[in-house]
Amino acid sequence: MLKFILVASIVILFLIFSIPILIVEKYVGKKNPEKKNRQSLAIVRFMFRLILKVAGIHITVRGIENIPEEGPALYVGNHRSYFDILVGYTTVPSSLGFMAKKEMEKIPLLSNWMRNVNCLFLDRENVREGLKTIMDGVDKVKSGTSVWIFPEGTRNDAGNYLDLMPFKEGSLKIAEKTGCPVVPVAITGTAESFEDHYPKIRSSQVTIEFGKPFIIPARAPRKAENGTKAAAKEARAQTEAEGREAGEAPLSQAGQAEVPAKRAVRTLSAEEKKFAGAYTRDVILDMLLKEKRLREGK
Repeated sequence: MLKFILVASIVILFLIFSIPILIVEKYVGKKNPEKKNRQSLAIVRFMFRLILKVAGIHITVRGIENIPEEGPALYVGNHRSYFDILVGYTTVPSSLGFMAKKEMEKIPLLSNWMRNVNCLFLDRENVREGLKTIMDGVDKVKSGTSVWIFPEGTRNDAGNYLDLMPFKEGSLKIAEKTGCPVVPVAITGTAESFEDHYPKIRSSQVTIEFGKPFIIPARAPRKAENGTKAAAKEARAQTEAEGREAGEAPLSQAGQAEVPAKRAVRTLSAEEKKFAGAYTRDVILDMLLKEKRLREGK
C-alpha cells in the first residue's frame, strides 16, 4: 500500500500546487499556443516519469525506429491499465495527445492538464458528439500533433492480455481522413503493476513495442469482400518478412543500442483498407504473442 499512497499523494499534491501554473499557461496559450503545448508536455512528462519511478515500473522500448521522424501519426494500442497513458507519453518524443473517455472531463484540475497536453474527450454513448471528437482529432493531426487511441473502446480487464476485444468501428478514421501513418502499439506489464491487485502498486517490467507504420489511403474503390481474410494474412506475412530482412533492434529506455535506419512506410491496398482495423489488431496481437514468448523464455 505504501507505493499507492505515495503515487496518490504525488498526483493530488501536483494538481493542487499546479493551479498557479495552469493560470500562467492559460495566458501563455493566448499569445503562443505552441509554447504552452511544449511547456505543458514537459511538465506532465516529468511528473509521469516521477510516478513511474516511484511505482517501480521499468520500461523496455522496442521498435523505436518505427516512430515517424517527421510529422504526426495515429498511435493505436491495446489498453490494460491507467499506466498505459504514462508509458505512452514518456516514450513518444513528439507532441502527443490521448483520446480519453468523456467522464474524465468532469474531474477538476486533472481535465485542465489533460486539455493542455492535447487530450480529447470521447463520448461513447453519443454518436454525433463522438464524430465531432474524431474531427477534433483530425484537426490535431493536421496541426502537427499525434493522437493515441485505444480502439477497444475501454480498458480491457480480461484475465489473459492476449484476449483483445474487437476494435471499435471508425477507430482509424483520423488516419483515413488525414493520411497520417498508423503506428500499432503493444504494451505488456502495466496491469501487473496496479489493476491485477488493486489498490496495491507493485514493481513491474513493462514492455512497449511500436510496430511498423502504414498508411490508409483516403480513397479506395470498393471491391468484392471475397478473399479478405486471406489477404489480411498475406499482408501480415509480408510485413513480418520485411521485419526479418531489416532485423530487429530492441531498445531499452536506459540502453544505448544503435537505432537502425527508418523503414519506408507502406500504404495499404484498396483491398486491405477494408479490414484495416482487423489488420491492426492482428499486428498488435502478434507483438503481444512475441513478448509472451520472450517472457516465458521460448
